[in-house]
Amino acid sequence: MIDKAGLKKFSPLIFTCFFLFHCGYHLRGTGSFLPSHIKKINIPMFKNLTTRFELDLKLTQGVIDELVARGKVEITADMQTADAVLLGEIIAFSATPIAFAKDASADRYNITVVTNIVLRDLVNQKIIFSNPNYSYQHEYEVPEGTDFESVESEALDKIAEKFARSLVSTILEGF
Repeated sequence: MIDKAGLKKFSPLIFTCFFLFHCGYHLRGTGSFLPSHIKKINIPMFKNLTTRFELDLKLTQGVIDELVARGKVEITADMQTADAVLLGEIIAFSATPIAFAKDASADRYNITVVTNIVLRDLVNQKIIFSNPNYSYQHEYEVPEGTDFESVESEALDKIAEKFARSLVSTILEGF
């Protein structure tokens, strides 16, 4: 049993917990800003308006994998059974050298991907999320003894995974 002194000591902690519970606070990765009726999402291949080979495939698959991993919604290939559709266009891609090795070869790149993203509610015919200029940047360090061209596919896989995590967090959690 807690006496008055103990209650006085713990009351700020109890108040804080009560406040956080009731104000809608939640841990990152546990919330969802999607309407409750959205259970199935269709994700067609992103349109690639850049010249970067397979970037559309890698980004689309990355977003699908991230949504599946979170378990919030089911991904469906059938537009007729989907509650929502996530459309993406890759507007720009750049890999800019930002650091150089002793032999003057680039060993660190700033990778930027710019997309146009729209999540449309097919049930209510409304746009749930839209960002015509969704930008993701990441630094990629080239392993010693190699150049970017030789590890480009691996680099794009990592970028796609991190891009997808960022985009899905933004859509589901409003961050």
